[in-house]
Amino acid sequence: MEWGMANRMAQLIQSDGHALFLPVDHGYFQGPTRKLEEPRKTIEPLLPYADALFITRGVLRSSVDPDNSKPIILRVSGGTSVVGKDLANEGITTSMEEAIRLNVAAVGISVFVGSDYEKESLLNLSKLVNEGERYGIPVMAVTAVGKELEKRDARYLGLACRIAAELGARVVKTYWCEEFDRVTRGCPVPVVMAGGPRVETTLEVFEFVYDGIQKGAIGVNLGRNIWQNEFPVAMIKGMQAVIHKKANPEQAQEIYDTEKGKQAKK
Repeated sequence: MEWGMANRMAQLIQSDGHALFLPVDHGYFQGPTRKLEEPRKTIEPLLPYADALFITRGVLRSSVDPDNSKPIILRVSGGTSVVGKDLANEGITTSMEEAIRLNVAAVGISVFVGSDYEKESLLNLSKLVNEGERYGIPVMAVTAVGKELEKRDARYLGLACRIAAELGARVVKTYWCEEFDRVTRGCPVPVVMAGGPRVETTLEVFEFVYDGIQKGAIGVNLGRNIWQNEFPVAMIKGMQAVIHKKANPEQAQEIYDTEKGKQAKK
C-alpha cells in the first residue's frame, strides 16, 4: 500500500483497529433532517468523540471549522431525493480534485445492489476507486437499500459487501443484521455498521453495536442513533466505550446514564 493511502487509512482506523465514524450527510437526499436542521450545532459537541466525519462538501465548508476538525470522509454520490422516483438512481457529484482540495481522508459512495440501477451504481464505485487509487484516497462503499428495508438480511448484505470489496472499496459501510458474522466473514476489507433494526431504547442500540463488533465489524458509521438521541453527547460517549474500550452494552448504558445526568443538570 502506498504511503499516502496507508496514512489516510491510519487516520480513519485507530491503532486499536476500530473506528467511530459520525455521518452527517443525510441532508443530501433528505433535506433538513430532524436534529440536523442546523448542522454546525449538531456537529460541534460530538466532534471530540468521533474518529471521522462523513459529510458533504457543502456542509463541510459551511459548518466545520478547518482548524478544529477530524478526518473527513467526503460524500461524493447523490442526485436523487426522498421525493424523487428512485433513490438508487445516483451519480458521482464531486470530483477527486475537489476531494484533494478539501484534504479529505476518504470518499464515500452508495451502491444499490439488486436495484434497477445496480450496474450504474457499481460502475460509479469502480470509476471512483480508479481515481482514488491514482491519488492515494480510499473509497468507502455504502451498501444502500433505499426504501426497501426488508433487504437487510445476511444473504443480501453479504452479497453487496463482497461485491463492493471486489470492486476495490477499502472500507464498506453496511447494516447490522442477524447472522452478521456471515457478512463480515465474506468481506475481505474492514466493515463498519450503518445501523440496525428500529429499536426503542439506547441499550438496544448498544446491544446490536456490541454484537456487530464481536462478529467482525471494526466499528460504526452511525448518525441518527447518536444525534437524534435527546442526549447525543452521552450517547456517543457510550458508543465510544463499546468501540474503543471493549465495554459491554450494560457498561455503555451506565456511561450513558451518568453523562445524561450531568447534561440534564446543566
